[in-house]
Amino acid sequence: MAEPAIAYGLKKTLALPVDEADARVREELKKEGFGVLTEIDVRATLKQKIDVDFRPYRILGACNPPLAYQALSAETDIGLLLPCNVVVYQGDDQDESVVAILDPEIQLSVTDREDIAPLAREVRARMERVLAAL
Repeated sequence: MAEPAIAYGLKKTLALPVDEADARVREELKKEGFGVLTEIDVRATLKQKIDVDFRPYRILGACNPPLAYQALSAETDIGLLLPCNVVVYQGDDQDESVVAILDPEIQLSVTDREDIAPLAREVRARMERVLAAL
């Protein structure tokens, strides 16, 4: 199935319930050296804060420590752009999930630093492999 383009990210739709998709994403991230440092349950937060119902939707903050160290060593303030955001949410059907990843090349391009571009390409390649493996 062709994915609609996202100007600022990579995206894939899976024929899996959201909990299964979430587990698969975490497995594939781990294979690429990423751990999930932060997790936001958007559905629960919206229910708690403004009493609205929303589809299951999670924002995962993924980090690869060696790559993060490289980025932080190059520019200390680059932590403003970390970690890599990965979203997993229920698609239009209950047994369908969407996984989207913020494009690291676009994310890190705001630094305007040519020396960071190779690192951004490396992170993007890893994230592309995560999506391909799902």
